[in-house]
Amino acid sequence: MEIHNIPLLRDPVMIIAFTGWNDAAEGASGALEHLLSAWREKDDDVVPQLIADVEAEEFYDFQVNRPQVSIDDSSIRSITWPGTQVFGLAIPSMKRDLVIVTGVEPSMRWKRFTSDLLDLADDLEVSLVVTLGSLLADSPHTRPITVTGTASHPNIADRLGVSISKYEGPTGILGIIQDGCMRRGIDAISLWAAVPHYASNSPSPKASLALINSLEDFLDISIPLGSLQIESDEWEKSVDELAAEDTDVADYVKALEESKDAAELPDISGDLIAKEFERYLRRQSED
Repeated sequence: MEIHNIPLLRDPVMIIAFTGWNDAAEGASGALEHLLSAWREKDDDVVPQLIADVEAEEFYDFQVNRPQVSIDDSSIRSITWPGTQVFGLAIPSMKRDLVIVTGVEPSMRWKRFTSDLLDLADDLEVSLVVTLGSLLADSPHTRPITVTGTASHPNIADRLGVSISKYEGPTGILGIIQDGCMRRGIDAISLWAAVPHYASNSPSPKASLALINSLEDFLDISIPLGSLQIESDEWEKSVDELAAEDTDVADYVKALEESKDAAELPDISGDLIAKEFERYLRRQSED
């Protein structure tokens, strides 16, 4: 890992997402892309600072994640290698700053990769790690995308107010990072958005928006949405049009809607309404 800068950040939260296995419909990576640009229109001083680059040669199989060739306006060719970058975001309007970790899921040496990343988290005095993921699920695109918050240890789950993870089976790099945090005594949670499996081919801004909203609620902060809400609405309309062209898909979506509505009806409560209202008030106070 090449360290470029160790900025002075206030009680920073490290937020992590990778493209690849943990990133259905690019929901998680899209959320981090939004975070890196969210404050630019409102505050010119909030500019991501590059903290570190992960050395691509050590952690990536280039036959799995191939380098990309691009040509600029002067017909000059350049190569972009797959990798991971770490950025710092100092946000004066918030009580805590952010450390953003974004890139391609590494192909190998996950223990070394995780150790290097958490060593940097210690150097930056990170107090909390939040990993973001998105997965395919039997859920309708016409309803709010469900985001599940979990922790890998019961004590952390109880203290931070999330569920304990019950998942067993193959895991991605996010699972390894969560385990590494637990072993080091770093507080860590994971937020996962459930993306409709029949609408996973294109990027889903609705999944990214759901993760951004969940981050706001968990960290008690306000994140500028920019055009993300509009993009989410347009995505939903485009999937509506695709579903309308196939009666089998339309019937399937209707069945999913009925199942989800029946399951969630008992859970609709004043707490949910209050959470939405609190998010609205946070944005109003920011404006």
